[in-house]
Amino acid sequence: MSAELGLAALWMAAALAFLQLAGGALAQRDAEAPLAALVRPAAMLQGLLALFSFAMLLWVFATTDLSVKLVASNSHSMKPMIFKLSGAWGNHEGSMLLWVTVMALAGALIGWLEKRLPEKTMQATLAAQGFVAIGFYAFLLLSSNPFERLPMPVAEGNGLNPLLQDIGLAFHPPTLYMGYVGLSVAFSFAVGALLTRQVTPEFARVMRPWVLGAWVFLTLGITAGSYWAYYELGWGGWWFWDPVENASLMPWLAATALLHSASVLAARDALRAWTIMLGVVAFSMSMVGTFLVRSGILTSVHAFAVDPERGTFILALLAVYIGGALLLFALRAGSVSEGRRFAAMSREGALVFNNVMLSAILGIVLLGTLYPLLTEAFGVRVSVGPPYFNPVGAIFTIPMLLVMTIGPLLRWREDNAERVRVPVAITTALIVTTALFVMLAAGNISLLPLLGLAIAVGLAVASLMPLRGRNLLRTPLSTWGMVVAHFGIAVSLLGMASESAFTEERLVAVAPGDTTEVADWQIELEGIDPVAGPNWTAMEARLLARRGGGEPHELRPEARSFWAPVQQTTESALLTRWDGQLYAVIGDQAPDGRWQLRLWWKPLVTLIWLGGLLIALGGVLSIIGRLASDIRRRSADRREADEHDDLAQIRGGRSGPAGELV
Repeated sequence: MSAELGLAALWMAAALAFLQLAGGALAQRDAEAPLAALVRPAAMLQGLLALFSFAMLLWVFATTDLSVKLVASNSHSMKPMIFKLSGAWGNHEGSMLLWVTVMALAGALIGWLEKRLPEKTMQATLAAQGFVAIGFYAFLLLSSNPFERLPMPVAEGNGLNPLLQDIGLAFHPPTLYMGYVGLSVAFSFAVGALLTRQVTPEFARVMRPWVLGAWVFLTLGITAGSYWAYYELGWGGWWFWDPVENASLMPWLAATALLHSASVLAARDALRAWTIMLGVVAFSMSMVGTFLVRSGILTSVHAFAVDPERGTFILALLAVYIGGALLLFALRAGSVSEGRRFAAMSREGALVFNNVMLSAILGIVLLGTLYPLLTEAFGVRVSVGPPYFNPVGAIFTIPMLLVMTIGPLLRWREDNAERVRVPVAITTALIVTTALFVMLAAGNISLLPLLGLAIAVGLAVASLMPLRGRNLLRTPLSTWGMVVAHFGIAVSLLGMASESAFTEERLVAVAPGDTTEVADWQIELEGIDPVAGPNWTAMEARLLARRGGGEPHELRPEARSFWAPVQQTTESALLTRWDGQLYAVIGDQAPDGRWQLRLWWKPLVTLIWLGGLLIALGGVLSIIGRLASDIRRRSADRREADEHDDLAQIRGGRSGPAGELV
């Protein structure tokens, strides 16, 4: 019965999305239309119904209802509860229902809370949100029903992909989806503003928290996914430019550009058309990512769908949404005024430059992701990886980082080079000194890691300069957010460059009692033991690691065998120190009884993910600061309005009949 209730709620939510669209569209012609008043209630009720539908999906997974096809295909009665629940979104149908649920809840929040924009613009925004939701409801109900029943319940389920049975992957997809859906909200706001010609600073202030929230969730999702791939897949890397990785990176790049552009529009009433265009592009990238992962054209642990019809459906949605938005932009862009002008030497100028660089990097990633798919369609297989992405991306990334060191110190509208001469000199000296020191200390080092190390040090110091001369306790949270986020970028860059430049690797075959070395670590294989988990068995290695003859530390990498479904995986063992990580993976046993052992020493590698968390923290601080600022602004406006009303009443009382209090 739970599955039927969930499906019924999904149908009703889809009907409300139609009502939301129709009411919002009619409101553009007649603000007094009967359906216009139903737009906000429809959005709120739709959110509740979608949430109920997803709760029913969680319930059938939690109870392992093997009469539901999706449960039988992706769950197993012996799985731990956390992986039973994560199995609800660790598949194609469930992940799309999660997407729709988050989108509906976002629309409900807009309908409930947002009062700042003109009602006509809000109704247009909710209509656009309903239009986007309708396509995904149709996709679920007509092509990917998550509540489909089997003719006969099966005795046991197939189980979830063992690579997804990890606590990191339990939270990685939801954070990414929240980011994607946040961009859908930004898209809806952009469409609503275009339809009503209300591309104003107030529109940017309303949209900005959604963009910031999406950006924070995308940052957390990418960071979690990178760390999961690093320790779970056993290959020792944290990024491989895989198309599925790129599918999450592209929306993040577009969201970063949109975030800065919306901030300029909100603060200085500039970049109006650019902000609208980036709102469309950012959602376009999330749709492209959805198509890549769920169309069946990619083979990946993340790529759920293998049915070409589903891919065609998503491609059609992409064409309708993005093509329609671009057409609307083309028709209405002429009516969007330019906004206030600014000099090239200004904070706006620095933000525009970096937005152009981000757009160029986005184009590089998009081209490198789609090109192999296009050539394969013509029977030619090519591989595009780090040899393309790293040097070509660096052409635009390095200038962007250099401008980032000085951009926050510039004044709005116009500035002069003389005023920022000292900070520029300090940053330049740090970058040059660091590069020379690394070249002398490390000897043979590649150009890109060298530049990364030098710029990271300069950016780290420059990111703190906006706090110079301020009362730190009175510094706005939005300023702290910018500082923390930029400092996080420097920290991540330092970790990336160090890992790339100084990693040492060793692949050996050892017997119990043998000792090997990597960097300044001595690793002894004490033995191999069989162990068992809830739905797997494993051969576990007992390693003792000593550094320079110091105290021993134990590592226990595993080679696991799952039986539901049958699959072999590796579980790496990590030993973290302040200056890096020792990474160990156990392989197969050779005919002579020795075991394959793969070891890495990765200096400062943990800074990559620490920096990612700092970037997300900066976004959270900015959200809190911006919301607090907006609340203060609205309170001030209300006080001013109340004072104006009181004054009007006093004046009216004075002009009224004698003895009458007005």
